[in-house]
Amino acid sequence: MFTARVITVSDRSYRGERPDEGGPLVRRLLEEAGYRVDDVVIVPDEELEIRRELMDAAAEDVALVVTTGGTGFAPRDVTPEATVAVCQRLTPGIPEAMRAVSMAITPRGMLSRAAAGIRDRTLIINLPGSPKAARENLEAVLGTLDHGLTMLRGKPMDCAVLKD
Repeated sequence: MFTARVITVSDRSYRGERPDEGGPLVRRLLEEAGYRVDDVVIVPDEELEIRRELMDAAAEDVALVVTTGGTGFAPRDVTPEATVAVCQRLTPGIPEAMRAVSMAITPRGMLSRAAAGIRDRTLIINLPGSPKAARENLEAVLGTLDHGLTMLRGKPMDCAVLKD
């Protein structure tokens, strides 16, 4: 069982003006997939605060960090920039897969700026802030993440062998 943390990036939820719907939804999806979610954190759309939360999770050796929010075109949407800044290696296939699934639903899927990458032994993935889009994006990649996390955490696996 891998550990996970969810970080909701939202000025309004941080200030208590709007309930966080995305974070609890992502938590539930991760728990249903067998992850042990240690926390759901809400931060404002501030790059330095997002970076701090991501780095703290990696320092605590959380296996998977999933953010929700801050991936669009609004001036305060800086989650991808924070993610790229703290990652040592990017994993472009993950957001590419999520965008492909989104594009099959709506052409607006191309507007996602979500990023994903690795810091130390932690995989970080950005999801959109909309609960519907967060669910669709996470479900697009969730079935493959355990394989990547197993390799990231030092247990070699044969990529040619698919799990049933």
